[in-house]
Amino acid sequence: MFSSYWRVVNFVKLGPITSSPHALAGTYFLSSKMAKVKTSFFCQQCGYESAKWLGKCPSCGAWNTFVEEKVTGTAHKSEWVDASNGRAARPALLAEIEAEKGARTSSNDAELDRVLGGGIVPGAVVLIAGEPGIGKSTLMLQIAISQAQRVLYVSGEESEQQIKMRADRMPGKSLSKECYILPETSTDNIFEQVKQLDPGIVIVDSIQTLHSGQVDSAAGSVSQVKQCTAEVIKFAKQTATPVFLVGHITKDGAIAGPKVLEHMVDTVLQFEGDRHLTYRILRTTKNRFGSTSELGIYEMLHSGLREVSNPSEILISQKDSDISGVTIGATMEGNRPLLIEIQALVSNAAYGTPQRTSTGFDGRRLNMLLAVLEKRCGFRLGLQDVFLNMAGGVKVEDPAIDLAVCAAIVSSLEEITISEKVCFAAEIGLGGELRGVNRLDARISEAEKLGFEEIYVSKYGIKGMGLEKREIHVKPYAKINQVFEEIFG
Repeated sequence: MFSSYWRVVNFVKLGPITSSPHALAGTYFLSSKMAKVKTSFFCQQCGYESAKWLGKCPSCGAWNTFVEEKVTGTAHKSEWVDASNGRAARPALLAEIEAEKGARTSSNDAELDRVLGGGIVPGAVVLIAGEPGIGKSTLMLQIAISQAQRVLYVSGEESEQQIKMRADRMPGKSLSKECYILPETSTDNIFEQVKQLDPGIVIVDSIQTLHSGQVDSAAGSVSQVKQCTAEVIKFAKQTATPVFLVGHITKDGAIAGPKVLEHMVDTVLQFEGDRHLTYRILRTTKNRFGSTSELGIYEMLHSGLREVSNPSEILISQKDSDISGVTIGATMEGNRPLLIEIQALVSNAAYGTPQRTSTGFDGRRLNMLLAVLEKRCGFRLGLQDVFLNMAGGVKVEDPAIDLAVCAAIVSSLEEITISEKVCFAAEIGLGGELRGVNRLDARISEAEKLGFEEIYVSKYGIKGMGLEKREIHVKPYAKINQVFEEIFG
């Protein structure tokens, strides 16, 4: 027993043994209480904590992702860190709980309200992530200066003068008299200013720049991001104040920081688009208060981001002459119908092995559709290069554009143009049959509104729709061969 205590005391550097085992036990207890700093290893992908470095994360399976960080357990706690306020939570009957009927507030941005599910929910924490330069800060600044209520814009990346310069470039936006700018990264100082200001909305740009005194590590580390997010969430829930967090992404396209960050927040918005193009897409990947399939579209201008209320018009290019390999497909993004332009190019394989390249469309589904065209329709595509592109930079997963994709491929193969007043909305099965799609009435209405004259659909999805009252000619078919005979003869 003495030998074991000797090793313990030597480890904590207390000197030689001079007392009984009971005294040593008390001495070791006091010395362990004095140890304020410990070292842990965190996985940069999922936030898994380990006492030692590991080559492979046992949680997510990633290799070489562990980093060493110091964790402090006795740092000063701010008011919003202690969620219980000294009182333990007690269970309550579900039937006796009164739900808060807090109305959503508008963000004065129709596209953002759409992806949020109808507006901003009190106490919600929204994370918006995207590539550098895509327009995250511009969107958040536009929301801040357009509010009638008091807004606190916390920036850890820009100074007050830089933010003012960006705000002055938005001539179409009248600057709000209730928008406050705070260039700060310490959560203690931020919450102190929040307590004095009492804002209606808080915007943090970005969460990776915040630093909490609870954790002794650099800003942006796994433990710092997790701790700062936890403090912000507790503040939002206690005060019913909505908070917008701007997040960075990694080179792989994932949100920087631990994966648990996406689980902690209420809503995750992904800001997508090519920086060399003018259009930006705001997608909902998680939403506790609404649909996860909504989509908002913006146009990046010199003065800021402009809301695009009718995206079908910008996704359909204006052509001076008819071109083969171009069709229009009707798709759905959440509750919004969209008409997109599909471009296909089929040419002889010059290098022996045929290429199959798709942009904005699943490559495996493209291979399946090519097999259906060759097996069921007799088109020889085995020695042809096939290139497919969704115009406008959108990514489509809706199977309702299968018929439009096949029509574009055959149009390019046979060098036969398809009228620009024709669109398609049908899924294709492996037997070459046309399958019905959901929300067909909304797709037909969108095509009719944009002036299309014909739309090809599956005959199995038009029962009880009352198509005789529509100005657009709806053509239902059962097989893909029948559609090609009608279009190409």
